[in-house]
Amino acid sequence: MKACVLSDFILGNHGSFNSTVAKTNDSPAVSRIRHFLELIRFSHTIFALPFALLSAVMAWRLPSTTFRWTDFLGILLCMVFARSAAMAFNRLVDRRIDAANPRTSTRHIPAGLLSVTSVAVFTVAMSLAFIASTLIFLPRTLPLVLSIPVLLFLLGYSFAKRWTSLCHYWLSAALMLSPIAVWIAIRDEFAVTPTLIAAIIFFWVGGFDILYACQDLEFDSANRLHSIPAKLGIDRALRLAMFSHVLTILMLFIFWWWAGMGIIFLLGCVLIAGLLLYEHSLVRPGDLSRVNLAFFHVNAVISFGILVLGCLDLWFGR
Repeated sequence: MKACVLSDFILGNHGSFNSTVAKTNDSPAVSRIRHFLELIRFSHTIFALPFALLSAVMAWRLPSTTFRWTDFLGILLCMVFARSAAMAFNRLVDRRIDAANPRTSTRHIPAGLLSVTSVAVFTVAMSLAFIASTLIFLPRTLPLVLSIPVLLFLLGYSFAKRWTSLCHYWLSAALMLSPIAVWIAIRDEFAVTPTLIAAIIFFWVGGFDILYACQDLEFDSANRLHSIPAKLGIDRALRLAMFSHVLTILMLFIFWWWAGMGIIFLLGCVLIAGLLLYEHSLVRPGDLSRVNLAFFHVNAVISFGILVLGCLDLWFGR
C-alpha cells in the first residue's frame, strides 16, 4: 500500500481490486470505457459532493444570490472532472509503486489493461474539461482564474508522500477546497462560512487518512514513502488522528454557531462526535483488522450526514 491512502477511498483505491475480472460479453469499446470508470472509481465521485453541495445550498439561500441550474451543473462537472484528473494522475505517477505492491499489482496500468499513454491522455482531457467547465460560471471570472492553481494543487498531492509525512493533510487540504471553490463559483467572493466547512474537512480527512495509513507502515518504510505512522509509529499516529478529530468536532460546533444553525444541526454535531469516537474505538495499535469498517462505513455516514442534517436544519430547524 501507499502512504496517504485516503486516496484509496476518495480516489477509489480501497480494498484489493482485481481488475482482471471482466464481463466477457463486453465489446472492446464498452470494456475500455468500463476500465476507465474503474480506474477513477467514478461511483465514488459522490464522496466529496456533500460538502460542496452544503456550501452551495447555504450560498443560494442568501437573499442576494439567485439560483441558476447552470451553476448546479457547473458544480457537478467541475467536481467530476477535477477528481477524475487527480485520480488518473495518481494512478499514472504511482504505477511502479502499484506494480511492486501485491495488493495493487492487478490495477489497470500494472495489469496492462490500460496503457500509460492512454491514462496520460485521459488525465490531460479531464484537466482541460475541468478548466473549461469553469466557463459555465461566467460572468463570474474567479472560477476560471483559480482553476489552474487549484488543479495543480490537486495533482501535486500524488507526489507528496515521496517527500513529506504531512501528505495526509495535503490530501485533506485538496478536499477542503471544494466548499470554498463552490462558494466562489456562486458568489464570486471569499467568505467565512465555506472556510469553516473547509476546516471541518481538513481535520476530519487528515485524521482518518492517518488511521487508514497505519496498516501501510511496513510498506511505506520499506519503500521510503512518507506517512505519519511510518514517522511516529502506530501509537503516536493514532493519538494524532484522535487529536485531529477532536479539532474536527470543535470546528463543527464553531460552524454551527457562526452560521446560526438550529437544533437539528446541533444534534447532528453531537451524533458525528459520537461516530468519530466510535471510529477510534474500532482501531487499536495491535489490531488494525477493523480499519476498513472505521474508514468506509463510519466516514460515509459522516459525509452524507453533514449534508442531510445541514439541509434539514436550513429548511426546518429555524
